[in-house]
Amino acid sequence: MSKTQLKPIIIVIAIGATLGGLILTWNKNNSTTIVDAPVENTTKAATTKSVSGGKEDKTQSEPSKGARGGKLFTTNGFSVEVTIYEEGIPPQFRLYLYENGRPLPPTEAKVSITLTRLGAPAQLFRFTPEKNYLIGDQVVEEPHSFEMVITAERNGKTIYWNYDQIEGRVAMSDATLKNNGIKIITASPATIKPTLTMPGEIIFNHHTMVQVVPRMPGMVTSVNRHVGQQVKKGEVLAVIESLMLAELRSQYLIAQKRLTLARTTFEREKQLWKERITAKQDYLAAEEMWGEAETTLNLALVKLRSLGAQPESSHSGQNLARFEILAPISGLIISKSTVLGETLKEDKKIFTIADVSSVWTEIVAYPKDLSVIKVGQNAVVKAISFNVVGKGKITYISTLIGKQTRTATVRVELDNKDNRWRPGMFISVELVIDEIQVPVAITMDAIQTIRGRSVVFGRYGEYFEIRPLKLGRSDGRMVEVLKGLSAGEQYATGNSFAIKAELGKDSATHDH
Repeated sequence: MSKTQLKPIIIVIAIGATLGGLILTWNKNNSTTIVDAPVENTTKAATTKSVSGGKEDKTQSEPSKGARGGKLFTTNGFSVEVTIYEEGIPPQFRLYLYENGRPLPPTEAKVSITLTRLGAPAQLFRFTPEKNYLIGDQVVEEPHSFEMVITAERNGKTIYWNYDQIEGRVAMSDATLKNNGIKIITASPATIKPTLTMPGEIIFNHHTMVQVVPRMPGMVTSVNRHVGQQVKKGEVLAVIESLMLAELRSQYLIAQKRLTLARTTFEREKQLWKERITAKQDYLAAEEMWGEAETTLNLALVKLRSLGAQPESSHSGQNLARFEILAPISGLIISKSTVLGETLKEDKKIFTIADVSSVWTEIVAYPKDLSVIKVGQNAVVKAISFNVVGKGKITYISTLIGKQTRTATVRVELDNKDNRWRPGMFISVELVIDEIQVPVAITMDAIQTIRGRSVVFGRYGEYFEIRPLKLGRSDGRMVEVLKGLSAGEQYATGNSFAIKAELGKDSATHDH
């Protein structure tokens, strides 16, 4: 072969080698990502790969905005627009197909999407034709932060598009967590103890209150104790002079002397009868008189003691009308209604004494709550205006509903030996109404609100990412998670608001 003939061949080979190098260079630099996040919106190239007849054909395209506002992925004139539709329904994928910009029927291609999220297995979406679009078979859960692989099969070719979208994600170092008071704990099974909270008021324990009355008419000659003073059992509260008492004491003294005379007479007649000096009839008569005198004395003694007077005061030389009104129990004088010189009736309430070592809470309960309230149930009582907390048990539930209030009264008895509780204090009462084992629960202080939804910040490596929650039952400390976080996943608690502030997107919108 002559040099003239070889020259064109060499030129063709050189051109082919140059083009081959350019193609290799092109393929080497085509792996890029689009990031679309509420925190910072950054757009990068998307990777596109086409396979036909066992050969792989890679091209590079920038996903632009489609006619319906979605992401438009295009290869060799064929396009798939990916939208997330959520107007009045849970978010769902809707895909629109195009050929050189012209809409295609949804039956023209078979498309699937695989989503990979932080801390979760891959999720495969299959699509079926509906009207002029393809609709996904699952809900696209929040947050819309994932790695997406789109697979389209058409005319014997399979095309792949890779796309990354980041939303509600922030990176924080361990040092930053410590400085901001953020703690990391693990979602796990827990016992939820739902509570019922009811309003109420501290009142005196009516079982330890005493109304003091003189029990006999008389005039007040001395008032020794007053409202607000503590008294001990047996202390003198007041002194009165009573004509009735003077008469009873006189009767007692007379009966006492008659008994002495009757006993002496009986002993004499008994001795005379033994010596056969007197008849047995005289002896029996003396015995009968002695018994009657003893009965009369006992009756006078009972009358005195029933009024609180003691026979020891019935001695000559003392004021028979003087009567000391004594405290029947130890406690606090909460009312006094007598003054010096007042003439009292026997049933006049002159003092009220309460033993405040225990108090009651009078609680307002609505009929709908009565089914979960039981006598003997433990209760936690908290003062409204003071930092006072106590525990007690329900001792009473009223059987009647108030005609005006339409509520029932529930009572809890509290120990008050340290005088923490003051009658008249407003309180709230918490009752544990159930104990429920739940598979997943988190602490209440971990929950934040973003875009009107309750969320928690899941921890994945160095990243935190929003996890919208569907919550169940709560006891004020722990809350059941029905959806959004699995047992074993880590989440932020403590000052988790610092993460929300870092995101700075409480009112952020999606970019679908």
